[in-house]
Amino acid sequence: MKILLVGGGGREHAIASAVKRSPQKPLLYTVMSKKNPGIATLCEDVLIGDEKDAAAIAAFAKENGIDMAFIGPEAPLSAGVSDALWNAGIPAVGPKKDCARIETDKAWARKFIEKHGIDGNPEYAVFTDYEAAAEFIDKLKDVAVKPAGLTGGKGVKVMGDQLPDIAAAKEYTKEVLKGDSVVIEERFIGEEFTLQAFVDGKNLAFCPTAQDHKRAYEGDVGPNTGGMGAYTNAGALLPFLKPEEYETAKRIMKETVAAFPKETGEEFKGILYGQFILTKRGPKLIEYNARFGDPEAMNVLSLLETDMVEIMKAVTEGTLDKLSVEFSKKATVCKYAVPAGYPDDPKKDSEVTVLASGAIADAATGPNSDLIIYYSSVYEKDGKIYTTGSRSIGVVGLADSIADAEKISQDALDNQVKGDLFFRRDIGTADLVQKRIDHMNELNQN
Repeated sequence: MKILLVGGGGREHAIASAVKRSPQKPLLYTVMSKKNPGIATLCEDVLIGDEKDAAAIAAFAKENGIDMAFIGPEAPLSAGVSDALWNAGIPAVGPKKDCARIETDKAWARKFIEKHGIDGNPEYAVFTDYEAAAEFIDKLKDVAVKPAGLTGGKGVKVMGDQLPDIAAAKEYTKEVLKGDSVVIEERFIGEEFTLQAFVDGKNLAFCPTAQDHKRAYEGDVGPNTGGMGAYTNAGALLPFLKPEEYETAKRIMKETVAAFPKETGEEFKGILYGQFILTKRGPKLIEYNARFGDPEAMNVLSLLETDMVEIMKAVTEGTLDKLSVEFSKKATVCKYAVPAGYPDDPKKDSEVTVLASGAIADAATGPNSDLIIYYSSVYEKDGKIYTTGSRSIGVVGLADSIADAEKISQDALDNQVKGDLFFRRDIGTADLVQKRIDHMNELNQN
């Protein structure tokens, strides 16, 4: 069995490790823009090139006799890499371009959800004209401002958070409209959580819920990032999430998957990532992604017990309902070590050293480990590892509780990862988790 992986970040290192844990001993091939050393050691061959070059990727797959592919990031999905692979006779885990619009076009996504009567949408409108957008902001008063296109998780700004008042919301709207249409939405108040699922076009196999931390600095302050870390609880539910709320989020995602063929003529086959916010009115939908989250992939795939190759077959063949996808009941805490100055002025080409080399994700690491380290946006040169300016090293602790998993992750960052890096110490700590629980209790009492 030959598997092709497209992408070279921390999410893809987690996917690669999960694939290589398969008892079927698959051979792995990867296309990535820079040589991720963690992924490269798991591969038979690596093509360093443009992850969006659909024709070149399909040709590489054909040349190597690839049986199945897994597309990690959003950019190749937007570029039609999945379409090109299917057209070449190679089944791909990752939706075709028209279905990937659920992530790549936020305006399309909101209209799609509204058209098909799916719960979770805010009051919203899409604008290309500033005056009309400003009038809508005045009407709603408390808003989120979103560029319609891809922004790497850094384009959304929310009043009461990155936007201090209505004037700031209007100014940011004006800035977005210089290069994109803008989606203005009512601001939801609550606690965010992520629900990810393998999808075969009809059936969904859900991962444990996770909570990402977008803000750069401790205490949830500073600029937005691609994600500084995430945690999962022991079991499917985060500590502030009730079973009925979890079921509501699952229902919203199932209804979304069922609507794709009606809208696009294509089934969604791949990973659907629901970014929800739990409000006093229940779960509401912030946005969808058409792939695993980064860092959340590192959390959930570290727990995956089912053969990833069998999951990929089931996704591409439409047989997920015949496969039981299981995850370890451990908790996880993932923390990212990122370059000094990240995200605004990151230090590039700075050497990074991982002393706990035995914990670097490979074909053996998984749910039986207590520490897994993933390489993300780094590159290898002359046997040394260097930063690129984006998130560098993902460190995952696994334990029976969030608190114990946090200690494992933090100890590794303090003692095993060296370089001009920083990280958030508060992710997964008892104080921060309790703050989330208290926040929801307070909202529900008012």
